Amino acid sequence: MSATIIDGKAYAAGLRTRIAEAVADMARQGATPGLAVVIVGEDPASQIYVKNKARQTVEVGMRSFEHVLPASTSEAELLGLVAQLNADPAVDGILVQLPLPKQIDAQKVIEAIDPAKDVDGFHPVNAGKLMTGVPGFVSCTPLGCLLLIQSVRKDIAGLDAVVIGRSNIVGKPMAQLLIGQSCTVTVAHSKTRDLPEVCRRADILVAAVGRPEMVRGDWVKPGAIVIDVGINRVPNLAAGEGKTRVVGDVAYAEAAERASAITPVPGGVGPMTIACLLRNTLQAACIRRGLPMPAVDFAPAA
Repeated sequence: MSATIIDGKAYAAGLRTRIAEAVADMARQGATPGLAVVIVGEDPASQIYVKNKARQTVEVGMRSFEHVLPASTSEAELLGLVAQLNADPAVDGILVQLPLPKQIDAQKVIEAIDPAKDVDGFHPVNAGKLMTGVPGFVSCTPLGCLLLIQSVRKDIAGLDAVVIGRSNIVGKPMAQLLIGQSCTVTVAHSKTRDLPEVCRRADILVAAVGRPEMVRGDWVKPGAIVIDVGINRVPNLAAGEGKTRVVGDVAYAEAAERASAITPVPGGVGPMTIACLLRNTLQAACIRRGLPMPAVDFAPAA
């Protein structure tokens, strides 16, 4: 069996194009969505990520508001900025980049964001809406995973799904999204007994555990859809001393021999996260203005 490679980079580009068209329509009506991104400190990975978010925000025609704060920023100062952004009518979505410096309680900051502007989908109100099947904002990475799954199989009702990882950012919301699609879902984690056997039952296998190539090929049920959320740097001895390469949580070459479809790393789930952030910002802008949400998730049928 030769797996279909799920091209997240191409899918994300298509999603951004459809978002840009919707934003242009809104702009013609005198309304342009705005996304505010806050970064505290000088974490290099976070800075690159925030720059990419700002660039892609502008590329789809949205307004980008960047707030770069020093690592010494106090919790009270950050909460004050969040309050200002909550009250700013030009801002439809707010994202505070994690991790935060140790003097700031990240959960307190997340809970301070207006749930109507929580385009990261981390606020307990939005997490609770997802849990209870009420429309709200969904965490960007799990939402991107679901869209990629449905890009190869739209109707997944009744399928067995296994999610490896139980984080609030990926594992738990991913499980809830799959339940919402009428899958039978198992959430596996470090205490799961006989994890390989659990994975072999999965028609849909989502790996979000943060351990390089932990999921081996013989863990994959023949014909399964495999979504690899992991981004791990490992030594690349072939390239020279001190060089690294990026791998996922799944042993890609092995799994691709058994899966029907699989996401590569890089180029799979990663590009979808920012695209879904922009999608959520469009949703927030529409809700605030009483407009219907455009159908941007999938390309129109030919």
